[in-house]
Amino acid sequence: MSIDRELKKRAEDKCELCGSVDHLEIHTVAPIKDESLDKSLLACKTCVSQIEDPEITDPNHWRCLNDSMWSEHQPVQVIAWRMLSRLRKEGWPKDLLDMMYMEDEVLEFAKSTGEGEADPEKLIHRDVNGVILEHGDSVVLIKDLKIKGSSQVAKQGTAVRNIRLDHENETYIEGKVGPTLTVIITEYVKKL
Repeated sequence: MSIDRELKKRAEDKCELCGSVDHLEIHTVAPIKDESLDKSLLACKTCVSQIEDPEITDPNHWRCLNDSMWSEHQPVQVIAWRMLSRLRKEGWPKDLLDMMYMEDEVLEFAKSTGEGEADPEKLIHRDVNGVILEHGDSVVLIKDLKIKGSSQVAKQGTAVRNIRLDHENETYIEGKVGPTLTVIITEYVKKL
C-alpha cells in the first residue's frame, strides 16, 4: 500500500492537525527528506504553509492543537510541540506544552530544528528574586516608590497588573499605578 493511501487511512481523510478536509497533502516532518509513515502526516494547505513560514502563522488557527496534540502518532506530536513552542508567547500554548507528554526520543526529534529554543538576543526581565517576568504578568511593589513628575507615592504592597516589558532595557517594566502608567525598575517588584 502506498504512503498516500496509508496516511489517508490513518487520518480518516482529514488534516491530522486541524481536522480540515480541504486541500490535503503529505507533509514530511523536517529535517527528514524522504516520506515515510512514521515521519509524515496528512495536513491541509493552511497548516503546511504556516508550519513552513513563521511570518504568516495565525495563532487562532492553532487552537486545534488542544485536541491533536494527544495523537498517538509521532509526526503529529512533533508538529504540535513545534507549533506550540513557536506560539508560547500567546499564553495558552504554554499551558498546553506543560500538559504535553512525549517520549524522550520524540522530544529530541521535535527539538532538532531549533524550534522552541530561546533567542540569545532576547532580554530577560527578572524580579527581585530572580523570577522571570513576562508581558502581562502581575507584580507587587516591595518598597514605597515616588512617581516622577507627580506628587504621588506608590506604596509598598501595591499590585501592578498586566505589565509590559521594555524591549531595550531588562531592568525596566511599565505598568499602571493607580491611573498613571509608569516605568518601574524590576529590582523593586516581586512577581505575584
